[in-house]
Amino acid sequence: MIGASGLRGADRIARVLEVDQTPIGRTPRSCTATYVGFWDDIRRVFAGTSEARVRGYDASRFSFNTSGGRCPDCEGAGTRTIEMSFLPDVKVLCERCGGKRFDRETLEIQWRGRSVGEVLAMNVEEAAEFFAAHPRIARPLTLLADVGLGYLTLGQPSPTLSGGEAQRIKLVAELARLTPSLRARHGRTLYVLDEPTVGLHMADVEKLIVVLHRLVDAGHSVVVIEHNLDVMAEADWIIDLGPEAGAGGGRVVAAGPPAAIAARQARSHTGAALARFLRERAA
Repeated sequence: MIGASGLRGADRIARVLEVDQTPIGRTPRSCTATYVGFWDDIRRVFAGTSEARVRGYDASRFSFNTSGGRCPDCEGAGTRTIEMSFLPDVKVLCERCGGKRFDRETLEIQWRGRSVGEVLAMNVEEAAEFFAAHPRIARPLTLLADVGLGYLTLGQPSPTLSGGEAQRIKLVAELARLTPSLRARHGRTLYVLDEPTVGLHMADVEKLIVVLHRLVDAGHSVVVIEHNLDVMAEADWIIDLGPEAGAGGGRVVAAGPPAAIAARQARSHTGAALARFLRERAA
């Protein structure tokens, strides 16, 4: 530890999880549903329908990443790539499946009036209501909505996600896996997030803060690198680095609860901004 004289309390942390903004997948075959992990449960729902059992279809039939039920022309991608020689390749909707990724026979299987291709096209909020009776599916969908990702479709290709979206999906994937038994086995976790509010609407920032509080209430610790004043105001402890940016910073200007940082506004740019924010919020 450069510049540190000691480290106390590390024995209380069982593991450290960095939730950064690196992409969650570089292939269009990776999507929101497959990364978080609830697509396997959706495939089992369709495989359990009467029509699927009569036809002898198992869960693998409803995978767009393996042969058997996927569209043979686009191989489950939903799009086809047209090479443009010296220009960038162009992706167009698959004419055979219409972007639904599966062959005609597979799309004939429906659950509650929807095919597996139509489910992939649902957004998170719609799907959470649609699968409300299936907790293993509804829970991660609800978590996605809680962090402001209710607008994403289940089949949204991973390469099209922004860094902030990828970061929040990683957080949801972790939360979805943390069942009571796993929490007891893994113990307390230190989560490290790098500016998770980038690109978020104010209403979605509030949703994210609720999720972060949920982690802390469960006994975990959360370190957030952030410039958003809403997040700062909700923190238990702030470490303010400065006094300026770049080469003029890097030193601890102040440390303490939000109110303590705001009280040191004469020495801290963060304190001055936070003091104004807390006054306006209290008014």
